Amino acid sequence: MSAHKTHRHTLWELKVALSFDFPFYGHNLRQVIVATGGFMYMGDITHRMLTATQYIAPLMANFDPGYSKNSTVRFSDNGNLFVVQWDNVRLHEQADEGPYTFQAVLHRNGTIVFNYKEIPMSVEKIDVKGHPVKVGLSEAFMLPGEQFTIYEYHRVEINFTKIVSGSAFELTPLPTCLQHISCDLCLTSNLTTGCGWCNTLQRCSDGIDRHKQEWIQYNCSVEAKSTCEDYNPVQPEGSRAPSTTPLQVQLRLHPPQPKGIPENTAIIAGVVAALALLVALTLLAVYYINTHPTVAPPFYLMQRRTNNYWPSMKFRNQGCHSNYAEVELGGHEKEGFIEAEQ
Repeated sequence: MSAHKTHRHTLWELKVALSFDFPFYGHNLRQVIVATGGFMYMGDITHRMLTATQYIAPLMANFDPGYSKNSTVRFSDNGNLFVVQWDNVRLHEQADEGPYTFQAVLHRNGTIVFNYKEIPMSVEKIDVKGHPVKVGLSEAFMLPGEQFTIYEYHRVEINFTKIVSGSAFELTPLPTCLQHISCDLCLTSNLTTGCGWCNTLQRCSDGIDRHKQEWIQYNCSVEAKSTCEDYNPVQPEGSRAPSTTPLQVQLRLHPPQPKGIPENTAIIAGVVAALALLVALTLLAVYYINTHPTVAPPFYLMQRRTNNYWPSMKFRNQGCHSNYAEVELGGHEKEGFIEAEQ
């Protein structure tokens, strides 16, 4: 657990590995950063402005779990769902308004659900001076330089007035170019538009995703103007190599069977020998495991998580130094571009 502190509030965050690939804007992610500020950071690069882009935010605000012993952030992963619950968390400098309890649920198919159990005060009234208030999703790509540039190319925002106790929202992902794994699907699928195939990277894209830097580096914008036939030219008639040696010739290459042993008998004997070897190896493995009880057998499920298992993360004020800053406080933003230091 790492603690990041600004001059106005404190934010704690935790990297969590997922047990399944979660598709976020077409990118399969296996790790998220859970923050006490009511959101998850979905980016590959950890930088000073986590709240700026690449987030899933059921209710991003200046929550401080250190106000109460009952405040927790819990998560659960059962292989098909990853659930994060901000439980009884209170707002910094607005703690008297009451505790908030809400969830973000990530489904294996990419669907995202926000559930709100307790919303004691209208989201519109939450103080934004020390921390941004956001509800929704954001995705961006980053380009390196003296100060890397973040470009937010898509954002989903949920109306604050709709967020009340007992409400829920389901966000369903749309098809993306990245899901196509072949040139033909990339250029002919009716599910997507504007896709181009980069043969060098073997990737389908419209050029606007978090792999933008690679798309530029390998000149994919030029390759994407080609057709699949340019990458797989059709061979002219008569140019194909002749078929391999006929079956009759291949049979003559096999050594003759010893006299007195029919061919079928030799095959049966080989199968019996293989089965005997398999049984012997199995018995040997069982004996080894029984005589070595501390050794875990292959493919053993090391940790079992179910919907009833909610590991709890307790947070307390620890006042340590950090370089964390909000985009509203420490970055330059213009027309979707943000310049920041790592």
